[in-house]
Amino acid sequence: MADNPRTATVTRKTGETDIEITVNLDGQGRAEISTGLGFLDHMLNALARHARFDLSVRAVGDLHIDEHHTVEDVGIVLGRAIAQALGDRKGITRMGHAIVPMDEALALVALDFGGRGYFVFDGQFSTPRIGQVGTSLIPHFLESMAHEGRFNLHVHLLAGADDHHRAEAIFKALARALDMAVRRDPRLAGQVPSTKGTLTV
Repeated sequence: MADNPRTATVTRKTGETDIEITVNLDGQGRAEISTGLGFLDHMLNALARHARFDLSVRAVGDLHIDEHHTVEDVGIVLGRAIAQALGDRKGITRMGHAIVPMDEALALVALDFGGRGYFVFDGQFSTPRIGQVGTSLIPHFLESMAHEGRFNLHVHLLAGADDHHRAEAIFKALARALDMAVRRDPRLAGQVPSTKGTLTV
């Protein structure tokens, strides 16, 4: 039913992180983000705003070691929350794409909620870190999110000189692609958009 709320809250607690994420796929772009990593907070705020998701992220991680576990595990839990909120995926557009500029940077993102997690990244960063986050963790976050969300995700950096701009273009393009893919298509009348008849196995 079109009126059914598409929301989910997922928690994950390990010896390395304690995370709770709530997502509303039919929100207004509101975000309450606290991961202990300012740059990750900034990217997740951009994701929520441009995907029009309402997103709450609370993450406490072993930042006294480094940021790896926190970044990775937020990606894992966010992917699970999106998958749970989508449910059986009936009636959704399923595929989405966006090309987004951020000043001199340009990113292309295409994705498919076809039920299988897969990730492709074509691009590079010039510096080892953006704020508190290692740039190598940006594709790792995206890969974790795609696998746990059970969607194909292709990310291509087409241009850019500044790594902050590159990353922001990626997250905004991801957001716009997600917004497109999770939209309900009234022409489907609640059907699964697949010849298989399912997108969850």
